[in-house]
Amino acid sequence: MEADERQRRILALARHDGRVEVARLADDLRVAPETVRRDLRQLVERGMLQRVHGGAHPVEGVGYESDVEQRSHSQVAEKRRIAVAAAARLEGAESVYVDEGVTPQLVAEAIAASLRPDAKLTVVTSSLLAAGALAHVPQVTVMLLGGRLRGRTMATVDHWATRMLRELVIDLAYLGANGISRDHGLTTPDPAVAAVKAQVVASARRRIFVGVHTKFNVSSFCRFADIPDFEALVTDTGVSVADAHRFGAMGPHVVRA
Repeated sequence: MEADERQRRILALARHDGRVEVARLADDLRVAPETVRRDLRQLVERGMLQRVHGGAHPVEGVGYESDVEQRSHSQVAEKRRIAVAAAARLEGAESVYVDEGVTPQLVAEAIAASLRPDAKLTVVTSSLLAAGALAHVPQVTVMLLGGRLRGRTMATVDHWATRMLRELVIDLAYLGANGISRDHGLTTPDPAVAAVKAQVVASARRRIFVGVHTKFNVSSFCRFADIPDFEALVTDTGVSVADAHRFGAMGPHVVRA
């Protein structure tokens, strides 16, 4: 099998499964592990994969974006730890934005679980999943942004959503991203999603990024925010201490949950 065909198969597997392992690829492709490592290295250099210990994850961009079903089964324990740590930073906010995505949805659930009986909170969200998670909580008023529903993420986009956001001043926003890097800030593959996120950044007094370690040192297609825009980056211990210091030097507090 030629290298180009082998790398196409590796990329397809990574996008289907959410991760590929060197040992398994070597067995499946009947090549040496070093050949697989070389293929992964080339795919990383092209910005299509992110290398992790023992294998690689796909990088989301214009040609590929995972859906909510894939995300809901990936790194769940890490996402739950991130959600609890992020919810603990509410710090008296009375209005909160919850972004699309599985990790922000878990943040919404963690906030609901931690609210005092006498608390009152207004949650603005583009996510049908987050809205559904909060709709039954008596202390929470949910405001769902209008617009076109993206089936991939079950969240709304386009001018209906951004127009509504322009009329709001939000105490605290919990935002995710498909990639976060020191060179390119926070990025996402879809321009319509980026427009909603950028308006949230403009409308919120405080902003917290929530995302697993595989989002770090990755860049997608559309930039919507800079790292200094955020008071905190809440992630898991897969982000190295050295990387946490490098990102923290740009302004936000980095929390490794």
